[in-house]
Amino acid sequence: MRFPTATSIIHLLLAAQFTEAFQFGSRYLRNGRRTQPLFSTIDDQDSKPKAITKEKKIYIKNEREQIARKKDFYRGAGVFRDVKAEVTQDMKEQFDSDLMNKMKENPNYMIEKDGVEFYLAKDHGFCWGVERSINLAYSAVETFSESKVHITNELIHNPMVNDRLHTKDVNFIGKDEDNGKDFSQIEEGDVVMLPAFGATLEEMKELDAKKVKVVDTTCPWVAKVWNTVHTHQVRGLTSVIHGKYAHEETMATKSMCETYICVKNLEEAEYVSDFILTAKEGDGRAEKFMEKFSKACSSHFDPHRHLKKIGLANQTTMYKKETRAIGQLLQKTMMKTFGPDLINEHYYEFDTICDATQVRQDAVDELCNMHDDPEQVSLDFILVVGGFDSSNTAHLLEIPDARGVTSFHIDAAECVQAENKLKHRTVDGEITTRAPFLTEDMLWTTDADTGERTKKVLRVGVTSGASTPDKEVQDALGRIMMLNKLSEAGYKLKEEKEE
Repeated sequence: MRFPTATSIIHLLLAAQFTEAFQFGSRYLRNGRRTQPLFSTIDDQDSKPKAITKEKKIYIKNEREQIARKKDFYRGAGVFRDVKAEVTQDMKEQFDSDLMNKMKENPNYMIEKDGVEFYLAKDHGFCWGVERSINLAYSAVETFSESKVHITNELIHNPMVNDRLHTKDVNFIGKDEDNGKDFSQIEEGDVVMLPAFGATLEEMKELDAKKVKVVDTTCPWVAKVWNTVHTHQVRGLTSVIHGKYAHEETMATKSMCETYICVKNLEEAEYVSDFILTAKEGDGRAEKFMEKFSKACSSHFDPHRHLKKIGLANQTTMYKKETRAIGQLLQKTMMKTFGPDLINEHYYEFDTICDATQVRQDAVDELCNMHDDPEQVSLDFILVVGGFDSSNTAHLLEIPDARGVTSFHIDAAECVQAENKLKHRTVDGEITTRAPFLTEDMLWTTDADTGERTKKVLRVGVTSGASTPDKEVQDALGRIMMLNKLSEAGYKLKEEKEE
């Protein structure tokens, strides 16, 4: 019989202790994570630890996606393949322009016709998101031709497109003074289209409860903003939205936020910044703050509490330079308040300005350069074509106005009137009439010595909003050419009478 040596006995004892320790530790380590302190003060180490369950937070984004996954919710370019080619051809016939196409073929985007030189902004008109929205809406009408079709708002801010939907018997849901909508006219089985601006979560829930077919034409850039404010919610941030609080797109975005405040311009952002830097609890400024932003913030908003951690988002059609300026202001404000080391905890920013909006703003800025460059011809004015309610079009007007270039915003060709009058929207939002539209100094040069008048070439810069068809622009330019010819014919007739 062979007895173990002292060395082997020691090895056996160490192995036994290691095994016991491993079994002890494994009871408290699961999936690589400690479930209970390794050294417990409980006498009975064999007692089973209680299971700890963490309730999963339900975010607003989860609610939206749950509705969008249902079988009667239609979105995406491929949902109406059977009619897409036919609808695309229909859109081409309705919206294309021979005149605009000729201008685009010219390297300088310029054309001279009937004594007028037109200089087209290199980026203008329909964007991809708008074309997608129109195609989905028209396709839905064709696909569900036997159903009652509604839309919760204007599809886009363009009269020509919305009028076409009216002729297709689409029912537009009206709004009251508080932007509320009456969905009582919608019945189970109807088709309801959501516009390019999107719809609020409350509207989506109400439509879901009614068991209707929903066609979602929301622009993907708008949905990108919703993803950004979701990130704010996850990080525990208040969403500061650069936008107009009553605009359809911003209303939809607000509904996707847990806590928000809307600032429409740099001035309002400066007001918020000053409050963050200087306001104190109990000094009465919170009451004044809430009075100013009562319609532009979430119902539970507390400026002292909710402005400590903020994230910036924006309405996709806002003026890009102003959004950047607001972002820089807020970032500096939070750095001053909490220090540069903690800026990532208190401020988050992601650029959500739509690419189409950005390039159109840059292109009209380039048109304005012609006015300042002595080596280029000077424009008599810039014509901006797009819906009066269109935010992105309104910002196209602001750029030449700020640079001192005469400019006019019209929403349809009919704004150019035969009596040499122009119905237009000012940068302040006022709809007014200019008469005469084409003035003497635009049309004629007068010899200082002889008084003889010579007809000038009228030079017009042209741009249009992202929801404006080229055909609408062509019709407006045709009317300007008509007025130019009438002015020359009228002067010749006057000369003949005097002779």
